[in-house]
Amino acid sequence: MKRSLTHRLRKWKDSDNRKPLILKGARQVGKTWLLTDFGNQEFTKVHYINLEKEKRFHSIFKESLNPLTIISTLEIMLAVKIDTRNDFLIFDEIQECPEALTSLKYFNEELPFLAVGCAGSHMGIMLSMASFPIGKVDFLALYPLSFKEFLNAKHPDLIPFLKESSELKRIPEAVHNLLWEEFKNYYLVGGMPEAVETFINNGGNGYEAYEAVRSIHRKLIEGIQSDFAKHSGKWNATHIARIWEDIPHQISRVNNNSVSRFQFKGVIPNKSKFSQFEGPIDWLVNTGLAIPVYMVEQPAVPIKSRAKKNMVKLYLFDIGLMGTMSEIPIESILRQDYGSYKGYIAENYVAQELNSKGHQLFFWQGRTSEIEFLITAGDQIVPIEVKSGNRTRARSLEVYQKQYSPIISMVISSKRLSNTAGRLYLPLYNAGNAREIISSIISAPQHYLHIEESL
Repeated sequence: MKRSLTHRLRKWKDSDNRKPLILKGARQVGKTWLLTDFGNQEFTKVHYINLEKEKRFHSIFKESLNPLTIISTLEIMLAVKIDTRNDFLIFDEIQECPEALTSLKYFNEELPFLAVGCAGSHMGIMLSMASFPIGKVDFLALYPLSFKEFLNAKHPDLIPFLKESSELKRIPEAVHNLLWEEFKNYYLVGGMPEAVETFINNGGNGYEAYEAVRSIHRKLIEGIQSDFAKHSGKWNATHIARIWEDIPHQISRVNNNSVSRFQFKGVIPNKSKFSQFEGPIDWLVNTGLAIPVYMVEQPAVPIKSRAKKNMVKLYLFDIGLMGTMSEIPIESILRQDYGSYKGYIAENYVAQELNSKGHQLFFWQGRTSEIEFLITAGDQIVPIEVKSGNRTRARSLEVYQKQYSPIISMVISSKRLSNTAGRLYLPLYNAGNAREIISSIISAPQHYLHIEESL
């Protein structure tokens, strides 16, 4: 599977100021595979060391943090020559050996020409008892496959049309319908690499393929839950689990067709205040398992300073896992017929796509109106309303536009690309390109004037 992050890995490789790399990401999103695949493509040789499975390597770092000594000992243990100028050294599950994490500081200072890539549990790394090499490492974040990455793996001949739509070019309705069918598959499968691979290997369609995916989801969910106790640190693992498991449960708490703020009462016995939830929520966010969206009442730059952290919506990091945790029937997802879940899944998908592009997410709430997402583009705040179906009347957006007069507003729905009166209607399958589209419109409004249809 091609991953979009590969181009950023190439930039890291070619940087004159390259430091050892730590690839962050939730469990099973493909960190190890991506580093190994990238290394095989870009370097003469890859040297892979799993510090969880191969405890014998720990003694190397306990005895010395000198990079040259470490390399010499690795050469003996691996029975291979390591070319420090042309090879790629991978430390997987680096959190299992705190001294190895500390050694990255010295690799940066004393052996900067050696490319070192690391993967592991993000929270495990943060909780390491070793001195973390602050300022001595580079970070990149990997997320579940986006819809574009999913489409590239399953139906790559549709990618040019997705690109055209992202460039605000109208595509034929027949192609739009094909993209929409694959998008419904993505709703069910999600972006966890093992689930996507299983789906494609089982024919990419049909009940048998969907059931195989659900089986993979259940296994992944069990694995994630087992990590709570292992890496929860000072936070109660049971509290973390209760909050995480309650995120999809709260989809029934819909207000004015939008997901309501996370309700604390009843989740953890005898606890109902945000201060009692803040630590476990931060843990879920920092591990990449939950996506927070904070409320603002007065949208203005800098928007982060106006956010109310105790008024938050929580979304899951993968739409496929959310459907399985919610036990939404496969047939209902394919028919797009699942009641109050429908809007929530659409919102969760948009949150997932925007989050993977590095957006900090906020929502606006007025007296009787609510905008699902606010994102920033330069010095502009862009409101985004999400509609799960073809009905795109955006009453809350009308209220917001009258009150704040944004340069551009966006409605994301199942309908084809169109625009009217400064409001862009974007298909759900293009949500991941929202930032690029918004930036091009703000810099050159004429880019989208050619779209003829208006709603």
